[in-house]
Amino acid sequence: MTNLKIQAIGVPLDRIDGPKKVTGAATYAAEYHIDGMAYAFPVQSAIARGRITAIETEAARALPGVIAVVTHENAPRLASLSDARHVVLQSDAVAYYGQFVAVVVAETPEVARQAASLVTVRYEEQPHDVTLRFVRDDLIRPEVVNAGYATDTSSGDVETALAEAAVTLDATYTTPTYHNNPMEPHATIAAWDDGGVILYDANQGAQRIRDDVARVFGLPPERVRVISPYVGGAFGSKAFTHPHVVLATLAARVAGRPVKLALTRQQMFAVVGYRTPTIQRIRLGADGKGHLTAIAHHVVEQTAMIYEFAEQTAVATRMMYAAPNHQTSHRLARLDMPVPTIMRAPGEAPGMFALESAMDEMAIVCGLDPIEFRIRNEPATDPETGRPFSSRGVVACLREGAERFGWQPRDPTPGVRTDGEWLVGSGVALSTYPARRRPSSARVRLSPDGRYTVSLCASDMGTGAWTILTQIAADALEVPVERVRLEIGDSALPTAPIAGGSMGTTSWGEAIVVAARRLRATLHEKHGGVIPAEGIEVTGEADANPEAQQFSTHAFGAQFAEARVHRETGEVRVPRLLGVFGVGRVMNAKTARSQLIGGMTMGLSMALHEESVLDPRFGDFANHDFAGYHIATNADVGAVEAYWIDEDDPHLNAMGAKGIGEVGIVGTAAAIANAVYHATGIRVRDLPITLDKLLR
Repeated sequence: MTNLKIQAIGVPLDRIDGPKKVTGAATYAAEYHIDGMAYAFPVQSAIARGRITAIETEAARALPGVIAVVTHENAPRLASLSDARHVVLQSDAVAYYGQFVAVVVAETPEVARQAASLVTVRYEEQPHDVTLRFVRDDLIRPEVVNAGYATDTSSGDVETALAEAAVTLDATYTTPTYHNNPMEPHATIAAWDDGGVILYDANQGAQRIRDDVARVFGLPPERVRVISPYVGGAFGSKAFTHPHVVLATLAARVAGRPVKLALTRQQMFAVVGYRTPTIQRIRLGADGKGHLTAIAHHVVEQTAMIYEFAEQTAVATRMMYAAPNHQTSHRLARLDMPVPTIMRAPGEAPGMFALESAMDEMAIVCGLDPIEFRIRNEPATDPETGRPFSSRGVVACLREGAERFGWQPRDPTPGVRTDGEWLVGSGVALSTYPARRRPSSARVRLSPDGRYTVSLCASDMGTGAWTILTQIAADALEVPVERVRLEIGDSALPTAPIAGGSMGTTSWGEAIVVAARRLRATLHEKHGGVIPAEGIEVTGEADANPEAQQFSTHAFGAQFAEARVHRETGEVRVPRLLGVFGVGRVMNAKTARSQLIGGMTMGLSMALHEESVLDPRFGDFANHDFAGYHIATNADVGAVEAYWIDEDDPHLNAMGAKGIGEVGIVGTAAAIANAVYHATGIRVRDLPITLDKLLR
């Protein structure tokens, strides 16, 4: 692929959208005001499975200011019921606790909420099953797992290799339910007009939401417009169309007025997805010199009764380490629970916790330093496909990380290093995430005043897309960034993939480069380099990566952690996290560091704090707010350092970039768990690492 003339790319440019955000001028989904707007508040089911026998709405309707109370008894019929995630208020069936069973529309949000509390719903409750177990006779094999990966893989003879191995490990690791919990709660404003609808919505891809809403309501896609230029975090929870979007659109149609529906934090725990809990069994075999001979990774996770979602938890294991015998599998338990969804680094984040914990355990059994053990099992090519890696900086990341962290000299004996009342340990783990590119398009217009407008339906969730895409456009056009204006976050703009899967920059940026080069060629070939009075506008389309079938493309990294465990209380502190990553050419040094340390901090939360606690009696999460669902605060985070090696991957896109948004969280939890073991001699295989697991 042809490289760009690099000038703006890589510069630590301040966020272009920063001033608007800090001054309040950036408008988020719930902040739009539409004339005549009403407000909706949902009523949620109080059982996990059953049917509604009666809904009493008289008291709610009698409240002054109430416009409508919509239930399955009076809701308009939806045009499509093909996707159960979008079927709202269409029957008396209840499939999970917290399901929408009614919605109140009122003149003010306060009246809507009060009226919703006056709606009485009566149920015929049925027995429910909400508990994930590794052994059960009704596990199902999904056709594929998320992102289209094969459900199971197998090469060689794992069982024989394990039986003949000089050293073996057989261990089970678990991760709990996690909720994405972005800073900005989910919100949708729906306004019908002339047979179409405009949505102001918090999402990761306006065109996906547009297409879903069009299908559900039987509209041509051009009659639905979704606007979302600013998004306050998502972590995967805003990638898909959740029930509240359909409910807001339905409520607006019934009310005959624009309607705003802003979910509370508590409501988000039921209706906008979560990361499935996982139970993972890993078996490793090695010869007497520490070379892996067999890797087996088997995963059990959950999905909903109404819709199948299978996280790709074991996929990273297929390509991380060299071993002649591999086996991976995924099985699902269908439970009476809400539908799971993707969460930052889906698959890799929970899967690599298990794999990298097991690799640490295996290194100890083999009598090898954990870094040396990983290097000894570095594959020359992708173990699953046999393809060469487009670039693989694992060893460089490990070497540089070890030097920066001060890994040597390291006494491998656990529980011997102390600092007063604290036991001190260090741990390491690898990170990885696929480097993808999807078809995208972009429009570039050159105005008579010499300024460029670049337009495409990209999404910035706070990751820096506003800034990075401007830098890419400036270099592709060979002009200063001050002459480039970006338009994103509107489904009416040229087609682009969602912000997810660490493929936004790689996909959008390639389309911008294609359009920019086409415009420059048009300007010089047809106009002799002189801007015509009417300006010039061109559109460029970039296909999926044509080299994807020739190379295995991934981002990599190595993470190091220092853990301190109080010998009396079991309290855990992580004063140091350090990561070194191979992520292709970095587009903006400032936003890249922000993304990497943000991912690492989220990994710290995963290791020590985060856990959605299910009450099996009801199928509800007991800690459904920030008072009970703990995430890392400033007091929990010590020094977090992120670095990257010099890497330019020419096989992905014209910028030489890889996705950077997710690789930072992968491996962090394992590095911390490995450090806790080194500090205490106690191996915690079940996240989070809470003090009760260390008071032995």
